[in-house]
Amino acid sequence: MLMRTDPFRELDRLAQQLVGPGTWSKPSVMPMDAYREGDEYVVAFDVPGVTADAIDIDVERNMLTVRAERRPVAKADDAQMELSERPLGVFSRQIVLADTLDTEHIKADYDAGVLTLRIPIAERAKPRKISIGVGTGHKEISG
Repeated sequence: MLMRTDPFRELDRLAQQLVGPGTWSKPSVMPMDAYREGDEYVVAFDVPGVTADAIDIDVERNMLTVRAERRPVAKADDAQMELSERPLGVFSRQIVLADTLDTEHIKADYDAGVLTLRIPIAERAKPRKISIGVGTGHKEISG
C-alpha cells in the first residue's frame, strides 16, 4: 500500500480528533456557495456521504437552518479500520435571509452530495416601472 505523508493533513486530523465530531448541540460547519441566478438566489451546501433523509431544512422568519448528519457506514464484524479521515457527526449552517426573498417557495434538490436550495426573489422586491399621472389638478385643503 502506497502512502503519502502530508504534515498539515495530519495536524487537521489530530485537531478534529481532539475537538471530536459535531453533535446536535455543537455541530460542525458545512461549506457552502451562494450566488444570484436570474430571479432567485442559489445556495449550495457540500454534504457528501449524507443520505437525503438525514438532512433537515428549517425556515423561521428570515433564518434558514440546514442540518445534516453523516452516520458511520456499517462494517463487517471482522473489519479493521486502517485509516479514518472522513468526519462523522452533525454539520449545520444558519443563514439570515433578506426580507426581499420569498421563503414560502424555497426549492431543495440533493444530488451527488450537494444540497442546492433555490430561493426566489419576492415580487415586491423586483424592479418595476412607476407611471406618472399627467393633468391632475392640485387640490387645496382649507381648514
